[in-house]
Amino acid sequence: MIKNSFYLLTLLILVMVSCNEKEEQLTVEVYETSASGNQLKRITEFPEVWNPIQIKLNPNEQFQTITGFGGAFTESSAYLLNKLGKENRKKIIDAYFSKDGANYSLTRTHMNSCDFSLDNYSYSPVEGDKELEHFSIEEDKDDLIPMIKDAMAASEDGFKIFASPWTAAPWMKDNNNWVGGKLLPEYYDTWALFFSKYVDAYKNEGIDIWGFTVENEPLGNGNNWESMHFSPKEMTDFVEYHLGPKLEADGKGDLKILGYDQNREHLKEWVDEMFRNEASSKYFAGTAIHWYASTFEVFPEELQYAHNKAPNKYLIQAEACVDSEIPVWQDDNWYWSKEATDWGWDWAPEKDKHLHPKYSPVNRYARDIIGCLNNRVDGWVDWNMVLDKQGGPNWFKNWCIAPVIVDPEADEVYFTPLFFTMSHFSKFIRPNAKVIGVDNSDKDLLVTAAENPNGNISVVIFNETEKEKSIGLLLNGKSVEFIIAPKAIQTIVIPKNQ
Repeated sequence: MIKNSFYLLTLLILVMVSCNEKEEQLTVEVYETSASGNQLKRITEFPEVWNPIQIKLNPNEQFQTITGFGGAFTESSAYLLNKLGKENRKKIIDAYFSKDGANYSLTRTHMNSCDFSLDNYSYSPVEGDKELEHFSIEEDKDDLIPMIKDAMAASEDGFKIFASPWTAAPWMKDNNNWVGGKLLPEYYDTWALFFSKYVDAYKNEGIDIWGFTVENEPLGNGNNWESMHFSPKEMTDFVEYHLGPKLEADGKGDLKILGYDQNREHLKEWVDEMFRNEASSKYFAGTAIHWYASTFEVFPEELQYAHNKAPNKYLIQAEACVDSEIPVWQDDNWYWSKEATDWGWDWAPEKDKHLHPKYSPVNRYARDIIGCLNNRVDGWVDWNMVLDKQGGPNWFKNWCIAPVIVDPEADEVYFTPLFFTMSHFSKFIRPNAKVIGVDNSDKDLLVTAAENPNGNISVVIFNETEKEKSIGLLLNGKSVEFIIAPKAIQTIVIPKNQ
């Protein structure tokens, strides 16, 4: 009798412990992309782990509000989509914009031509046309506008578009050239009118523009492709005295104006000028940045400085890509290997060479996005969505890599690991999410997390090491344990109210 009572008591204790353990478990969904071949695969088996790395989430510690993630509509990408069969065209559009796909929420496009156009062109081709009576977006109607409209049709949630000029028409500039030079002061008002007319022209096509960057790469690009130079003061003066007032006068004061739009190492001098006083700050909605200053350095001090200078303004990564490389076709391993080089490998000055070593394309995307999110950046936008096997088409032959590569002659599509890397963020961290605090006990793991408007929390973990790692994820006294593969990125989704 005593033995039976002891047995029943032991069984009751075990059941109670089991119930308590069950109550303390987090329910999660885990998705993984890895060098071993997973492509946003849902992980359903959770083997027992030992001595897990502790990652604690702090949802009460909130940082920036997310604007979105996405890529750019370029003439090159749109032209290639037109050369594909209808099935593959739809496959790519849906992959980027549908809810079942990457669900892009923030996008960019170019005003006038850029390096990823088929040729130089301007919406204001008539010299001396100060009132822009001959303004026309006809050049965009064959390729660019149909691509944007198809994306709008595929997107259930919708997405924001901001537009960037690479240059004004040569006749407005002091060097009368597509490349380099500055906007002549007598055309400042004409150039401000250009932005207003662009919004109206796209509106007439059924496309709403959310905002602008004032100028792509105002410091120039080495006199290679379309460009127009501004100093910080020149750009700020243009916005404060011309562009801002013109948009306001035309009833377009809600359009977002983003200043700068180049590499992060010069951020401090730009934000100091842009937000120099209330009059200038009134018109700048935020700052746009690029990543080309380094293959691995995020420049956290500069990002934090920019945020602190204007804490209620946007800080958006507006362009990034694997540049100066011809795409590797249907070889996922290459995208996980340290074989890629950037422009700086060949052309950076000796003092900056250390910022441009060989790197893994997946590592660069994952490291940079996580690093940006952990340093107050609220939006992250890739460059071309689609390129061909040469890394074009591109009138300057400035070859680059996109997350999706196509062979239009064979009507074939290759979704590179970069596409799935982008999806780990764009699909699971939605607009108006709040970046939250994370305590991570392993310096070799990169981790970020955000709480979405629907209440769920998305955690992104990047393991760039060659070793499998055990993870213990903690939230509100509950936990879950799982494994992340070597050279892998995971998104862990934690449903609301846990």
